[in-house]
Amino acid sequence: MLPVGTIVNVLAVLVGGAAGLLAGNRLPERLRLVVFQGLGLCTLAIGVTMILKMHNPLVVIFSVVMGAVAGELLGLERRFEALSERLKARLKSDNELFTDGLVTAFLIFCVGSMTILGAFDEGLRGDPTLLFTKSMLDGFAAIALAATYGLGVLFSVVPLFLYQYGLTLFAGLLQHLFTEAMIAQLTATGGVLILGIGLNLLNIKRIPLTNFLPALPLCVLLSFWF
Repeated sequence: MLPVGTIVNVLAVLVGGAAGLLAGNRLPERLRLVVFQGLGLCTLAIGVTMILKMHNPLVVIFSVVMGAVAGELLGLERRFEALSERLKARLKSDNELFTDGLVTAFLIFCVGSMTILGAFDEGLRGDPTLLFTKSMLDGFAAIALAATYGLGVLFSVVPLFLYQYGLTLFAGLLQHLFTEAMIAQLTATGGVLILGIGLNLLNIKRIPLTNFLPALPLCVLLSFWF
């Protein structure tokens, strides 16, 4: 099955990211800072909205805490940074924010209810409409992100494609397992990570969010258990 929705999403991020790279060189520092702060505030608002959908706070709390511990023990942040640095070296990029841009963009584009529901909608019913809507939003976000972070944002399309298309492929197999309540819990857990992105964007506190990614599969397991 051709993942039309995911392909359009990837193209939207690439186009938006390219526009952001071009604009970034022309925007004064104060304007880039304002864009950065505006994106951070909007990201916090999105995170709060997602968190409000939780059904069982214990599932979300255990998922985030235990996921963070697992990610720290596995050294996910270190491994991802090392991989990103190798990619940066091959591209001969001198952008100090390359890794931050890649990680931040990936989390913004991939952690959310629209990603899950959109991928499942295309996988189950062959309807990419929701992913088309997500593509438009991601394209505009990519402009702001690339203007601030640079080239790393464009390379977030690789994990974006693998993750989103993977959800689409497995949608048929998992349709009898993913209930509405489970998706709500997964959305709320993703909302916590989105809040972390907002704090990073606003430079309030640097949080190693890659280490928190195990919280998402752990949320699914705990939702089954509870």
